[in-house]
Amino acid sequence: MILKGAEIARYLARPDPSRPALLIYGQDAMRVAMKRAEAVKALVGEKADEEMRLTRMPGAGLRKDPAQLLDALKEVGFFPGQRVVLVEDAPDTAADAIRAALAEWKPGDAAMVVTAGGLGKTSALRKLFEPHPTAVTAPVYDDPPGEEEVSRWLAEAGLRQVPQAAMRDMMALARALDPGDLRQTIEKIGLYKHGDDTPLTAEEIALMAPATIEADLDELIHVVAERREGEFGTMMRRIEGQGVNPVTLCIAALRHFRALHLAAADPAGPGVALSRMRPPVFGPRRDRMARQAQAWGMGPLEEAVRSLLDCDLLLRSSTRAPQMALVERALIRLAMTSRGRR
Repeated sequence: MILKGAEIARYLARPDPSRPALLIYGQDAMRVAMKRAEAVKALVGEKADEEMRLTRMPGAGLRKDPAQLLDALKEVGFFPGQRVVLVEDAPDTAADAIRAALAEWKPGDAAMVVTAGGLGKTSALRKLFEPHPTAVTAPVYDDPPGEEEVSRWLAEAGLRQVPQAAMRDMMALARALDPGDLRQTIEKIGLYKHGDDTPLTAEEIALMAPATIEADLDELIHVVAERREGEFGTMMRRIEGQGVNPVTLCIAALRHFRALHLAAADPAGPGVALSRMRPPVFGPRRDRMARQAQAWGMGPLEEAVRSLLDCDLLLRSSTRAPQMALVERALIRLAMTSRGRR
């Protein structure tokens, strides 16, 4: 059986213990490891190592000692319950040993979970597993987790009240982060919400989501984008005192104004556009940037981006002018831009 699409996550969350073997393969070793851990946990639980119901072996060693796999499958455990033999990083040369073990497998034997890297269509492992009547093949692709899988992770973290708006933000986060980072973020949100039965909010997701730039740097750029020139000097001195590199400041401002320009140009509206970005913008920060995009308009934002690009090029040239002074001049000009221009 070859799993496809949403079937993969669904099956790996609840594998069928009556099937003798499961092949999990893919280019991304971290994603394969996550799926392997999920499948093994579903089959034998969290205490399998303590209860000696999980046997691990490197796939590369099966060519020299193919009998060890069958011995492990047939072994009688000290504790009752399902057993698993985990064959890790199996090369194609392990296919013969796995084939022999599958031929001898009987109900009551341990289930076999095999992991591998990227396998081509001509792979011996794929040729063994895919047409097999009872074995299961689970290719792991680089696609972001689907809503069903994210919902399950949220429930496992104790987050069962997730309104549609919060789920939209979670799915945007799923598109931006690696699955491992996403699960860590969900677990962090779960710990933050422990004992709190109120629905998950966009603000809470934004609070727990990985930060993109430091708070003071972010706030300075918001001051510029909101044209609060009276607060600019104080914020600028604070940034200078922290030793922020002028090029870093210019690039951060350029990234922010480019995002505003894209948001202003999107027919779906600034809020939707900001949610689609990578990394996506969440909660109060998204609302704040959406207001900025609407207040500026496309024309002035194009000029702002052009001004910051010129500043960036000047910083990278051979000019002897103080770099931080060049960035400060570009930013204060933007902060003093007239609000009436569209």
